[in-house]
Amino acid sequence: MFSYSQIETDSTSIAINDKVIIATDSLVKTEIDPLRPAKAAFLSAVLPGLGQAYNKRYWKIPIVWGAITGGILVYDFNTRQLNRYRDAYKRRLAGFKDDEFYGDGSTPNISTDALVRAQTQARRNKDLSLLVTFGFYALNILDANIDAHLLQFNVDENLSLSPHYQYNELENSSDLGLTLNFKF
Repeated sequence: MFSYSQIETDSTSIAINDKVIIATDSLVKTEIDPLRPAKAAFLSAVLPGLGQAYNKRYWKIPIVWGAITGGILVYDFNTRQLNRYRDAYKRRLAGFKDDEFYGDGSTPNISTDALVRAQTQARRNKDLSLLVTFGFYALNILDANIDAHLLQFNVDENLSLSPHYQYNELENSSDLGLTLNFKF
């Protein structure tokens, strides 16, 4: 007499192998250069944007040059304004009435006190634009240094976060989870 029986199986079950195979040929280790961030910062200090080129972040170079050039142009504009107000003020103190702010009448369009306030404001704007320009220069160096550090950040397969799927034989069901793998 022949008998047949059926085994109850779960449609989501998978075959579990006891052997773990690791392909060491696919793991490529890259050496970390500890001086790379310092070199990138030094190059950016010598010539703004050169550290970004060293890090192969070429799209940042026009931003760096634009920011520093803009700061220099604003500084130059404020310097010229300060010189205009100062020259007019000196001519008024000397007794001349022919500066560009005096006008055509017997009374000046802009008073001497207004020229003093304009000089103070132009000097403040000049100093602020110089400070902002140096800030952009320092940010350029800082960006090159941090970017060089982040380029060496380890993102290979030895450090991974992946979904985990396992068949639970005791409950005859499947379990889902999240696995954090860190291999030395």
